[in-house]
Amino acid sequence: MASQFETGHAKNLANFQELTAFVVGFGTAYNPTKNALKVPQLNALIADAQSKLTDVVAKNTSYNNAVNERVLEFSSIRELATRLVNAIQATDATAEKIKDAKGYNRKLQGKRATPSAAAPTSADAPAPNKISASQQSFEQRIQHFAGLVSVLQSEPSYAPNENDLKIATLTAKQASLQAKNTAVATAFANVSSSRIARNNTLYNETNGLVATALEVKKYIKSVFGASSPEFAQVKGIEFKKVKS
Repeated sequence: MASQFETGHAKNLANFQELTAFVVGFGTAYNPTKNALKVPQLNALIADAQSKLTDVVAKNTSYNNAVNERVLEFSSIRELATRLVNAIQATDATAEKIKDAKGYNRKLQGKRATPSAAAPTSADAPAPNKISASQQSFEQRIQHFAGLVSVLQSEPSYAPNENDLKIATLTAKQASLQAKNTAVATAFANVSSSRIARNNTLYNETNGLVATALEVKKYIKSVFGASSPEFAQVKGIEFKKVKS
């Protein structure tokens, strides 16, 4: 089932399929000279539109999955950062170095993504039309975490026995944070490009699905007449340009 934000596009496709079914039913009486209005081309346009709509849904799901994976990856860093500050305070680190570590921790504790931007409720939730301010927040948190790790690396006496506090583990965590954040940006670019391709297939003013449908209806009206039962079959089939 198409998600709510895709129903407008899907409705246009469904109506175009209905229109084409009537055209096929007219048989040889439907014989336009314009190639784009012929039945094989109409069927090809249906197949193309179906493919484009399916691709947007798939890319949108990938985007939401990437967002949720990022949320999960970032969910532990505030608690981890606090533990790291406590750990460095239990070393021979200078007061100034501990102050630096606390400063990065304070910055990490203060940055929060809004719930709507951080965690879509389902794979059907629409990806935004542009990267939100929360994206910058994630990038900043990566930098703050990297700064904290750098302070720990610079302290010779920082050598914890706990695996999750060791430098090797922290640098791996830092790399994972960056990878998850990059994955969201990539997935966003993919769904944005997919939407552009879909919109071109459906709404191109020259040969898009909606423009073609309106031309088909005009041709039927010209062939059978405005008051004909044939035109009555198709004149009520609606096509609208959807903005998203």
